[in-house]
Amino acid sequence: MARAPLFLAREGYRRRRLADMARLLPVLGAALFLVPALDAEDGLGAGMLIYLFIAWFWLILASAFVSSRLVRAAPREPAEPSGEAP
Repeated sequence: MARAPLFLAREGYRRRRLADMARLLPVLGAALFLVPALDAEDGLGAGMLIYLFIAWFWLILASAFVSSRLVRAAPREPAEPSGEAP
């Protein structure tokens, strides 16, 4: 009986981890945006608004990084045959 390889190919593993990171970003964003709610007794002050803007900015950068890496890590599809007979 042939055994399956113990480890995945490196590129497939990286692609899956990037997809996991892309799925985790909305959860991270929700957690970051809910932090000001923990200290909401005085309302949203200027400091909290600056915090929300910075968190939003870093989430945009993180999602751009992850999406660009996912596009580069996508498996290459073979070229379409041109239809010419050999």
